[in-house]
Amino acid sequence: MKVICDRSALLNAVNVVSGVVASRSPRPQLTCVKLTAEKSGKVGSLTLSATDAEISIRLRISQVDVTQPGEVLIPADKLRQIVSAEDAAPTLTLESDGDACHIKGDDAHFKVLGYPPADFPAIPGLEATTGKASFTQDAATLGGLIARTVFATARENTRYAINGVLLKRDGKRMEMVATDGRRLALTRTHVAADKDAQPLSCIVPTKALNMLTRLLGNPDEQVRISLTDNQIVFALGETAVLASNLVEGTFPPYEDVIPKDHDIKVTFDRDVLSSAVRRAALLTNEESRGVRMSFKKADKQVELSSRAPEMGEAEIRVDLAGFDGGDIEIGFNPTFITDALKVIPENQVIMELKSSSKPGLIKSGTDFVYVVMPVSLT
Repeated sequence: MKVICDRSALLNAVNVVSGVVASRSPRPQLTCVKLTAEKSGKVGSLTLSATDAEISIRLRISQVDVTQPGEVLIPADKLRQIVSAEDAAPTLTLESDGDACHIKGDDAHFKVLGYPPADFPAIPGLEATTGKASFTQDAATLGGLIARTVFATARENTRYAINGVLLKRDGKRMEMVATDGRRLALTRTHVAADKDAQPLSCIVPTKALNMLTRLLGNPDEQVRISLTDNQIVFALGETAVLASNLVEGTFPPYEDVIPKDHDIKVTFDRDVLSSAVRRAALLTNEESRGVRMSFKKADKQVELSSRAPEMGEAEIRVDLAGFDGGDIEIGFNPTFITDALKVIPENQVIMELKSSSKPGLIKSGTDFVYVVMPVSLT
């Protein structure tokens, strides 16, 4: 293999695929990136492949000049460090020598020892996008659904089913749901009808969705989503394929968690409330993580307050755009509130409440619902 690469394009690709590489593994091949140089006529390409045995990625770049097709398997961390350090070189030459790879810049020559490319596990390619259920979605819509849910997934929870996001598509509706047991984010959208698309429901790992968002650069690009027996595959044209094992287990009955009998409804400006919550959170600590929200109908205001021993206290008042119902005091983890407000595109947001011990509901339009459990402030 011998290929001359645009260093900037190579670095961007290496940075993306390195997010999948296993940081440590008894199989050293899983800590590597496989480089495959191909040429068709005068057109050449370099494909970078990586996997941690759960998630895999193929990313193709065309800003290359392929002199000799071939492949090589080398440690991802060293490849990334070298390409990053050679910031003065506009191009880099990569050349294989058995299981080693020579990387040459303007004034540098690195020889990186690798492994036989045949030892790299087989990972899905474009041929995997013809699974038992397949459909196409534009990158902008898909990215929005992910952003409005992935933040609410559980981290290292023993209930594996909530370590990912539930993806459902049926007819003209697609929705994604995430929860960590203390909050739940649900977002949905209408999609184009596809008479050939089969209904699907699966739980996608958080890591895979975070990786996918790094690939969704062009909002108009069409993403092919395919489901096999135990994997989901995302294909972005001819340039990238991301495949992931699905999370096993049954997602909680989320529809039962969404309250439907709230009698207090307030409307507020997203940015104003987000700023107030962040400021009130400055005087909280591990023991007093909650921010008290006192809704006063007569003043059409919400007063946010916090208090932490040996630190002090904060008090902030915010005017409300609308107020239906009576006065109420309730406490929330401030991070849970600001996390939701960050991903809401609309300026005006609705909060519905029942009592200080019942979950609150944040809504944006008809497509986003966020349930958050209150915290005790006693």
